[in-house]
Amino acid sequence: MNYKDFLENINITMEDFCRESFFENRDHIRVKKEATVVKNLQRIFDAVFKISYEKGFQAMSMRDLSREADMSMGALYAYFSSKEELLEIIQRQGRAIVNRAITVCLDAEASPDLKLRNLIRTHLYLSEIGRPWFYFTFMEAKNLSKKERDEVLAMESFTEKILVDILEEGSAKGIFNQKDHRLTACMIKAMQQEWYLKRWKYSKRKISVDQYADFVLEFVNAFLKPATTGPGKSEKMEDK
Repeated sequence: MNYKDFLENINITMEDFCRESFFENRDHIRVKKEATVVKNLQRIFDAVFKISYEKGFQAMSMRDLSREADMSMGALYAYFSSKEELLEIIQRQGRAIVNRAITVCLDAEASPDLKLRNLIRTHLYLSEIGRPWFYFTFMEAKNLSKKERDEVLAMESFTEKILVDILEEGSAKGIFNQKDHRLTACMIKAMQQEWYLKRWKYSKRKISVDQYADFVLEFVNAFLKPATTGPGKSEKMEDK
């Protein structure tokens, strides 16, 4: 699987993100016409990501958002009641999409090394599609309510546990050597975060998301050192 294949098999766009946000929050959104809501939510979310990148969400005023989204203050409040609610809507919807995509990519019948490859690639490709959300989520998690922070931590634990379970299954089957699987999972997640937190560095070096994914997989493969299958031979985590 490469990035092109991923895009062909999964349909996640900002429009989809906004439409799902509408369906999840329509009881609180005063505008009821779907097309209008989706269009305006996209304007609002794009403005939030831009302003937050430049000066941070907490420093953003509603007037800043009104100006950047080119919407009146009254129009903005038709979609959310406060900055805190807006923050929670963005975070909650993004987490739902990521969780769903990660769950779909995991074939229970696949071998552990294939599961690991698919999981690493899926996370990196998702962050390539939705980099503004991933960056925003990482930087603004500290400003969430306790309930929402707990949700973020739960998602972190969820994705880490998936990695640990795959690594433990691989060790039990002799595909991976025994390691500190929890620490290994933490390091894999750190490499995944590096892609969207320091995207400028890789853009400057003209490194594509496929090249980065290939390198991460090669790095992880070298560390895990699959069990030897004969003199001088070893199994490798190669994409099929």
